Formats: sequence, structure tokens, C-alpha cells
Amino acid sequence: MQNMFKALENSGLRGFMGCKSVLYEPELEQFFDTTLIQGGDITGAISGKYFSIYPSRFAGVFELPTEGLSDFSDVPKNLVSDARKIFSKSGEPVVPHGKKKLLKYEYRLLNDILAKSITVKAGSFDAVTNERFQMMTAIHFGLKVNWSKVLFGVLEEMVDRTVKKAKGYGAQISVLLNSDPTLTMGEATPFPSSKILSPKTVLTYITTNQTADTHGQSDEGGKTPVAIVKRASKSKKKSESTSDATLEIVSEVVGSKKRPTVEGSEPVVPKKRRTTKCKASVSSVNMDMASVAQGVVPLHVIELMVRKLGSKDQQSRFVKRL
Repeated sequence: MQNMFKALENSGLRGFMGCKSVLYEPELEQFFDTTLIQGGDITGAISGKYFSIYPSRFAGVFELPTEGLSDFSDVPKNLVSDARKIFSKSGEPVVPHGKKKLLKYEYRLLNDILAKSITVKAGSFDAVTNERFQMMTAIHFGLKVNWSKVLFGVLEEMVDRTVKKAKGYGAQISVLLNSDPTLTMGEATPFPSSKILSPKTVLTYITTNQTADTHGQSDEGGKTPVAIVKRASKSKKKSESTSDATLEIVSEVVGSKKRPTVEGSEPVVPKKRRTTKCKASVSSVNMDMASVAQGVVPLHVIELMVRKLGSKDQQSRFVKRL
């Protein structure tokens, strides 16, 4: 780990990465809102006053080297081949654009430093890009790199509104703006301590990676396979089950309202339901309205009783009462 930091420092990035860690947040917002690229320079306005950042001033403030590689695809192939073995945690050559977990811990950290602080990448850092692998190779073998041109090019991409680039270099831009005598800066806020590398944060990084490696090995070694059961959608019938159990499907005749009889129980008598509406016939109406009396007197007995009555008025009143 110490050798990695020493190689990173000797590459010429000491002044850029070890600059004063303060932030001028309102000025940074104005910087990204007003900055333009004009004639190869970065210009903008802070509180109504114009500023200009040109490559030579950029290199002078951070003491960056101005000679060497500016395109990392020019890194010799044989050095990249050697780095594939040197960076590997298992000893097997790694793929330049492979997973970060295949690298030794110090090179995982180097990859993250370059991704976050140099190339300013947003998102996941699980994979190593081919460009960063070549950059790591150049740093490890001590190749001369024109960091002034490389870093100024990244800054140009940040302020170019046609390029979707994450905004970074907060501390470095604050130093550049504060070094301009024409600008009046506001109150500075300290850089978040969690983003400053210290022995504690480096140890935490190593411990986290060791724990992740341990969990990964245990998962790959003795993990019991778990069957994944897909739930059927609501539109599917319950009979279409993914279970291995056999199901007995009882089919019903279309139009029948009878329920299947369960073995050992009494049959269920279905309720009668009217399916159509129609007028009942006269005979059926009379039958529905007629009531059957208990102990009805025979008709011929009633005739004898009427005859015994004297007058016709008495007979008609008797009939009415019946």
C-alpha cells in the first residue's frame, strides 16, 4: 500500500491531490453555471467579476508535469501485460477491463482514486475500465505523464454543457478561484473528512474489501442451491401450479349448477334459480292462489242445508256467508 501511494505521488499528482481542502460552495455553483470554453481557456464570472483559467496557469498552481503521455493508449503493451500479473490478487493475469475484485487491495484503491478524483466517474466502481488500467500501469512503472493536459481536458469536459460529465474537482477549483486576485471569495467550508484519505480510511477500505472477499468465497464454496419458484400471474388459473404435487381437477358440465359431492358427506341440493322472466298462465295463477282446506264439507251436504231454509233471501245470505 505504501509503494502504491509513493508511485502515485512521484507521478506528479502530489500538488493536485494534496491541495488545500476547502470549498467555496456558492462560488462553485456560479462557476459551473457561467463557465464557457473560449479559445482553449476556461472563462466565467463570479459575483459579476470575470475570471479566466488557461492551461499554463492550471499547471503552475498545482505544479503539474507538462511532458509525457497524454493518451494512455500509448502505454507499451509489454508493460500492460506485466501489470496484468502484478495487479492480480490470485496470480492469474487479469483482464484490463475486468472486475475490480480480481485486483490486489492497493490497486483496487488506486482504481477508485483515479475514478473519483482524476477521471471523475459517477456510478458503480466495481469494474475497471481499459483506460484506468493503462493509467495504473503508467503510474506503477513510473512513466512520464503530461498530467497538466490530461486533467485540464477533464475540467473542460465538466464545463462543456454538450458533454454529460460528472462535476468534480471541487477543492481544486476552489484553489484556482481563490488564487485569482480579481475575485472576492466568500466563506469557505472544510472539505468532508470522509473523503480525505487517512490511515483510518485506508484501513477501513482494506477491511471492507477483505470482508467482501470472505463472503464471496463462502458463497461460492458451500452455498446450498436454492430453487427459485416463480409466482403465477393473476390472469392464470390456480390449477396451473408450479408445484410438483399432483392435483385432481373436477370438470363440470357447462350449464350445470351442481357442486361436486365430497366423499363421506351428504350431497348438496342446489338452490332453484329463475333464469327467465315470463307471465304465468291463468291455470298456474289459479293454482298458486288456491289453498287446500282441511276437513272440507262435501258439496251435497251444503245443498241439503240450503233447501231446508225457508225463503230465498235466507238461502242467498247463507251462501254469501259460505
